[in-house]
Amino acid sequence: MRHLYAWTLVAAAVLAAAATPSPAAATAPPTKCPRLKESWYGDNRERLQRLIDERGTCSESAPGPVAVFDWDNTVTKNDVTDATLYWALGHDKILRPARWKHTSQWLTDEADRALTEACGTGTPVGAPLPTSSEPRCTDEILEIYENGRTMSGGAAFAGRWNHRRTVPQYAWVPQLFAGHTLADVSAYARSARARDLAAPVGATRVLGTHTVPAYVRYYAQQRDLIRTLHQAGFDVYIVSAGFEPVTEVWSRGVGVDPAHTVAIRPVLDRRGRITTLTRGCGGVPASRGEVIPYIEGKRCWINQEIYGVRGAAAWHRQRVEHRPVLAAGDADTDVTFVGDATGVHLVINRNKDELMCRAYDDADGRWLINPMFIEPLPRRPAPYPCSTTAYNRPDGGRGPVLRRDGSVVPDQQDTVF
Repeated sequence: MRHLYAWTLVAAAVLAAAATPSPAAATAPPTKCPRLKESWYGDNRERLQRLIDERGTCSESAPGPVAVFDWDNTVTKNDVTDATLYWALGHDKILRPARWKHTSQWLTDEADRALTEACGTGTPVGAPLPTSSEPRCTDEILEIYENGRTMSGGAAFAGRWNHRRTVPQYAWVPQLFAGHTLADVSAYARSARARDLAAPVGATRVLGTHTVPAYVRYYAQQRDLIRTLHQAGFDVYIVSAGFEPVTEVWSRGVGVDPAHTVAIRPVLDRRGRITTLTRGCGGVPASRGEVIPYIEGKRCWINQEIYGVRGAAAWHRQRVEHRPVLAAGDADTDVTFVGDATGVHLVINRNKDELMCRAYDDADGRWLINPMFIEPLPRRPAPYPCSTTAYNRPDGGRGPVLRRDGSVVPDQQDTVF
């Protein structure tokens, strides 16, 4: 396990510090790690290279320090789970459930009725819905997924959930694929990947009455960074709030294998088919989406899957040797694990309040902010409301962002765009 390796590194460091180097060894230049090649905003490339030189092993021969990346809109431009759902809707790959209400424990009666009316009851249970030719069905699914509301404006999800551990819409995507195998979903993801990589930057398509992105791109800078980290001996992981078989298809494109790719993991039935249950973390058992890699959930999955921390302890910040050296994200869902990094907190600026408050406050001097590499957002005109409403509370309310000492982060101007 990684925690045993970490203690080996600590012991080696103590022995090395106790030894008296020879004059020749003391003056010998350090081994150079591989170089980053792509262009970054400001001095970000230099600061990332410094981290690689200082913390990398400069060798691929043994496990090294950990680097963790969110996936969607951090490593790629646009969301790959979204792209796969769009492809599935356009190719009649969503199977009709016995009752829509059973897909999510938080789906409202109103949403259940809206989906039943829009998608009909003529399709046998378990058979593919004709979403490619029934725009009302596609519209209802997309409106509920994207906005949490029905096409008539009613709330699609209700009840209680920990808003720092899950969001019903994200958990709903794997639930929509219930009845399929993981291999099925991987095949759909590969088809969507081929289509959206071939589409021009900026392309859109219409599904129902919804206009959605029709392209995805790997960020060249992040691909280069991950390649360089690998070559320098870092152990690179992806931790995403997307659907794991989809993210795995895409992460191979930057040299990250499925064993190092963590996302929403469905529970399979005895026939190997996806159910509406998802795997749990931190002592929370499998459920219908109560715990996914989302805000605190990402920390939990990192602690559990990378460092072997079990039970309730996985929800807590770990010792330095059990935390990533580099962590990268683009949204509030990433704020906790990105903040846990011991070397660099890398943020792609998508104007997300809580994350950008932490990044601009730069409490430890290790936060790096970069505009999106493709179609970057313009400067946000108003300050981020850090002192009042930027924090996402577990009950779904909003509050001020606090530093670790309890002081309030002041409102921050957007200066990197």
